[in-house]
Amino acid sequence: MVFQAVRPPRLSDAIADQIRDLIYEGALPPGTRIPSERELAERFDTSRPTVRSALAKLDSEGLLQMQRDGLHVADPTAEGNSTSLTALYEGRPERFDDYLEFRLIIEREATYFAALRATSVDRDNIAHCFERLMELHKQSDAGAEAQADADFHLSIYEACHNMTILHVMRGMSGLLRNDVIHNRGRLHPRTGYHELNAQQHRAIYEAIMAGSPDAARTAAHTHIALVREFLDEMQKANDRLETSLHRMASKAQLASTETTELPPSLGREKG
Repeated sequence: MVFQAVRPPRLSDAIADQIRDLIYEGALPPGTRIPSERELAERFDTSRPTVRSALAKLDSEGLLQMQRDGLHVADPTAEGNSTSLTALYEGRPERFDDYLEFRLIIEREATYFAALRATSVDRDNIAHCFERLMELHKQSDAGAEAQADADFHLSIYEACHNMTILHVMRGMSGLLRNDVIHNRGRLHPRTGYHELNAQQHRAIYEAIMAGSPDAARTAAHTHIALVREFLDEMQKANDRLETSLHRMASKAQLASTETTELPPSLGREKG
């Protein structure tokens, strides 16, 4: 038998592990200010050099970012996901349905697991986001309502307790917010859409609060499917309008050509 000496983990590594877990679990979301070295040393009952070593390790992993007022939690996925994906869809509306299809898949499963796994803290957060969304729904500020809409969906990703889903969707939060704002701006004027959208958010919310995963999945699917259906109808209407305008322009051009090429004798008065 070969035995090896067991060495306890360094305290700085244990501190780094704890903070890292809090970041990946979403307890310390991107932008959160990290307490000072002195404060952390007091909380962990250790020395400032030990804390400094732990923070340096997290900084080297790209999890922390220095700002004017101190260290903040960085978004470990934003640069790799959101920036490249935004570029992918920029100026290519035909690809946007791929994103909605992706959201359809993620949304219904995330909502299913949120209904199954949400803690009391998660439900409080979802309730807060939902109440804010409904409050803005009654007002005329479509931009603020769209931001609240995105926050509501992000609260569901947090409550599903799947770190991959949470960080992929949090990394895509810029695209999610642009998607919500873009779609709301296009669909808001459509008769009945605004109220129907609010009803669907309520159905998602109530299913999660009731702990009904199947109902939550169905409500989420219905919600995203409605957006795709409305946008598809609008695109077809735009295509028909473009065809009509092109037809009228062609007719006008043809009529102009025929008039230009009339024989000189036509249109002259008889002498």
